Amino acid sequence: MKYKRFEDLPVWKAGARFFVRIDALCENAEINRRGDIADQLHRAALSITNNIAEGFEQGTTQQFITHLYHAKGSAGEVRSILQELLGIPRFHAMKSEVADLRALVESISKQIHGLADSLQNSEVDGVRYLTDGVREQTERRASREVFEAKLAGIVASAREKRESNAAAGEAGKPTDDPPMPTSQI
Repeated sequence: MKYKRFEDLPVWKAGARFFVRIDALCENAEINRRGDIADQLHRAALSITNNIAEGFEQGTTQQFITHLYHAKGSAGEVRSILQELLGIPRFHAMKSEVADLRALVESISKQIHGLADSLQNSEVDGVRYLTDGVREQTERRASREVFEAKLAGIVASAREKRESNAAAGEAGKPTDDPPMPTSQI
């Protein structure tokens, strides 16, 4: 994993910015009038980043994935509460802000899902299991993949040039290839 701290994860950063906006929304007198709505919304929004952080710090890929799905569940809870607010007449004055927050938490949910999917396809079991041998093997594999990609590019370029030269030769045009040496007897 290329991130050393959960605070560096783009999805955690997005969740933290989202929480600040939810916190401000929960200060609104209309939402705060019914403290249970504000409290539940506030806790669920905070749970998004907290689950990402907790899973990251657990040190295994599987635990991280599990906590990412908890975070995704919290994002769904927030989205549900915001959707319900859109249907309550006394919140219509905030309709635009609530709809914007709902779209934002939906985006965060998609980011969480994408991260979980990428981790499920990872060959590393997590930093807890990342020994020097595993690190070395991972670096060798990455190096080999870079080499193979460069080699494939060189081969493709040579093939294109050969095909271009062959097409030029068929058309009676001189090719860029140097003349073949004749053997001397």
